[in-house]
Amino acid sequence: MTTTQNVNQVDLAAVGALVRTIQSRPEAAQTKWAASVRWTGAFASEAQVRHFEPISSDEPVTLGGADAAPNPVEQLLGAFGNCLAVGYAANAALAGIVIRDLRIDLDGDLDLHTFLGLADGHAGFSAIRATVHLDADADADAVAELHSKVAATSPVGHTLSATIPVEIKAA
Repeated sequence: MTTTQNVNQVDLAAVGALVRTIQSRPEAAQTKWAASVRWTGAFASEAQVRHFEPISSDEPVTLGGADAAPNPVEQLLGAFGNCLAVGYAANAALAGIVIRDLRIDLDGDLDLHTFLGLADGHAGFSAIRATVHLDADADADAVAELHSKVAATSPVGHTLSATIPVEIKAA
């Protein structure tokens, strides 16, 4: 890929350079991401990620919070939607498909019994649904292929659907 063309405002040259780097040095694909969270009182906290403004979190009033920010499970849905949007932008650009409009609606089912200490069991989502509204300059087959590619390569989607080790330790 030697093009410097931008499709959907995606710099294809930069993506191509990353692909070439990882092809020549596979170890470059192994990355680490981090965040630091600080409690700010009651059910509020803020996450610091790289050099960006802190990302606030709070619970709705019905869960004892002040409803000053999205709660963690809402942020998780947003993170999944954002990851899918990146996947659509990148894969459409690589296929030469221009996106005119992209919206992703997400919702999930969460039973609060375990979180509230009222039962043992799974405290997380039991199901998450994403509905993609895509308006693009491609035929139905190309759009179907794009949907399949994005679903198959979403890091957040894979993380949510796989059992991964999670370690929580006191410092």
